[in-house]
This record gives sequence, C-alpha cells and structure tokens, in this order.
Amino acid sequence: MNKTNVFLSGLWRLLYWYIPFFLVGLIIDDITLSLLIAAGINVIALYRNQYVLHKWLWVGRSATPPEGKGSWESIFNGIYSLQRRHKRKRKELRVVIRRFREGAEALPDAVVALDTDYSIMWCNKLAQQMIGLKWPEDANQHIGNLIRTPDFIQYLNSKDYQEPLEITSPTHNSKTLEIRIMTYTDDQSMLVARDVTELRQLEQVRRNFMGNVSHELRTPLTVLKGYLEMLEPDESDKMFLRAHKVMSEQTARMDSLVNQLLALSRIEAAQAVDFEKQVDIPFMLSMLEQEVLILGADKALNVTFTIEHGLFAMGDESQLRSAVSNLIYNAVRYTPEKGDVIVEWKKTAAGGSFSVKDNGDGISAEHLHHLTERFYRVDDARSRDSGGSGIGLSIVKHVLTNHDCLLNIDSKVNKGSCFSFTLPQVTTVKRH
Repeated sequence: MNKTNVFLSGLWRLLYWYIPFFLVGLIIDDITLSLLIAAGINVIALYRNQYVLHKWLWVGRSATPPEGKGSWESIFNGIYSLQRRHKRKRKELRVVIRRFREGAEALPDAVVALDTDYSIMWCNKLAQQMIGLKWPEDANQHIGNLIRTPDFIQYLNSKDYQEPLEITSPTHNSKTLEIRIMTYTDDQSMLVARDVTELRQLEQVRRNFMGNVSHELRTPLTVLKGYLEMLEPDESDKMFLRAHKVMSEQTARMDSLVNQLLALSRIEAAQAVDFEKQVDIPFMLSMLEQEVLILGADKALNVTFTIEHGLFAMGDESQLRSAVSNLIYNAVRYTPEKGDVIVEWKKTAAGGSFSVKDNGDGISAEHLHHLTERFYRVDDARSRDSGGSGIGLSIVKHVLTNHDCLLNIDSKVNKGSCFSFTLPQVTTVKRH
C-alpha cells in the first residue's frame, strides 16, 4: 500500500468516526460539545492502543501481535512483520559471522580484523599464539599498543602495504613473522601474520651451501687448470689434442660457474646498499666496451655504446658492475653473427636508464617470467654451446632489488630482445 492510499484510508476512518457525532450535534444543537466528546473518545482509544503497543514491545514481549482495530491493526501487523524480518536478518548475519570466524580459524595464518582507527575488532586463535593477543580482553585496543616494534609502527603509519613486513614475533624471539595489512572495506582492514622462520632458515642453509660448495670447488679447479696448462698436447695425437681442448673448455666453464655462484652468494649476503656512494657508470661502460669489442670480433658483431657522460649512479659499484656486465655479455653471447647490439645509458625523468638491445633470436613469452630463476635455460643446447650458466640474470635480479629497481624484459621471437632497468638514485657530475 503506497503513501497516498494510507493517507486516504486514514482520512476516511476519521470522517466515519466524526460524521455521526457531527449529526448528533446538529440534532441536539451543540456541534462543539458533540465533536469534543468524539475527540475525547478518540484520544482515550489512542492512548489505550499506545499502552497496548508499549506493553507488547517492552513488557510482555509476546511473539504474536496484540489485536487492534482500524488502522492500529495494520500498525501492529506491520511492526510484527518488521520484527520477523529483522529477526531473520539477524539470524542470517549470525550465520555469516560464525562461518567467517570458522574460516578464519581454519587458516594457517594469524588473522586480526581492524577498524578504521586500527583498533582490534576480532582475532583468531593463531593471532593469540603468534602475536600475543588476548581475546576478548584486547577488543577495541589499538594494534600499535600491542605490537610495539618500531618497524611495525612505521609500517602501520606509512599507509603503504604493497610489500609485507618481517618482524620478530612478540611472543617468540626465535621466530620471524611476515605481516601484511589488507583493506577489505572503505573503513576496515585485516592484518595477516605468517610464520616464515623455517623458510628463512632454509634460505640461509641454501646460501651457506652454495657459498661453501663454490669455495670448495675452487681448489680442485685451480689444480685441474694448472695441470692442463702444463700439458702440451702432441699435434700428431689427434685424440689427445681433442680431449685436451674439451677438458680445457669444460674447466673454464666450471670456473666461470663457480665465480658466478660466489658472486651471487656475496650479493645475497651483502648488507644494505650505501646510496651515498657514487658509481661512475660511464667509465665502467667504457671499460666493458673494450672487452665486448674483443669478444664480439669473432662473430663480426656491430656493437654500439651510447653513454651519457657525467651521469653517475648511487649504490654499490661491484654489484652494479655484475648486473651491467651480465646483461651485456648475454647479448653478445646469444646474438648471431653480424648481429647488432646496442648499449645505452641515459638520464630520464625516473632516473638513470640502462638498456641492452639486440636483434638475436628473441625469447618466447612463456619463458620471460622464469628467466631470472637460478639455472633456468630457454634452450639447454644453445646455453652449453655459448657457455651460459643460467645464473647471470639471477645475479642481475638480486642486484637491482638491492638498488630499488626492477629488470624489464621485452623480447619477440626472431626480432630480438631488450633488457633494461632504471636506477632511481643518480647524480650528474661535471668534469673539469
């Protein structure tokens, strides 16, 4: 029933009530008294119905509505319908909340629901164990008052939650927690904490293993190289001459692999990069240019270096040299004969841009996301022929991560590849 119909229905009820009293007033020649009596009776009936409504809602709390006459019957029934609808909604909401909490309890991570002011609305049992929260005692407490680690407070205030934060567990000093904060409505957010202690320990074991094995391989490789250099194969003995060549090539390849593993271990174990140090990238590239011209001479490559002189990077020189040299050597190694390799270093609005372009075979799209993985090779046969180890781009990735930038790869099959990155911190040095 719309508002107009309700209004008209109420108006007709008033007319039906007052018209008989109006007629009686005409008969007794006192319309005012008759209408006052009608109004008084109407007020008494109104008060009675209000009292019945109050008693039903706040005293009796009966499940069924009281009986009413006229418009009050529809009022009682309407309120009763609203009560039933709200009761059903509350029941559905309780089911949703219960299922949400059951799902959150089943997660292998600590979950804390936060309000707009980062006060705690709810947490699961793992949050109580891993973070040290108490429920319901800590309800409405600010999360910063319970996790007092300075790094976490800074992370919370930064409002930038794209990357996770690793902190020591407030309840176990030997455990490392990875914390993420995710906004799931306009006003609320969720804190998720995961125990990554075992993962970090495994990574450390892997780094130690790689470093130790690489160091241990250096001695036997040095001995092998020394004896191979001492042996002078007889030109008439073709079998021994061929064997000597293969052993020398494989020993050199193994030596290069060990050196790259050691470099990767040093980069992974390195402390935070000191961005106060200047790195003369133009001078570094000029030195590499001389080496590349010699390396590419056998394949008659057309190698071009375009360098913006005076543009220095801020960071670690040895790490940046590893990244730059690996990208350049890869381009020279995998570009076919008489191909083009273009190396460029210039200043852009985002910082210092370095790129290496070639017109080689290119790389298909399904391999691009795996190129920076250790020992990943697009073509094993071609990598063996060119002497590739599958570690170079992994070194580049770690170096660039340490310098707050990413490796961009643009490659098309049979058209070539472009490997580039942009260092955000650079400076221009004028030479006198």
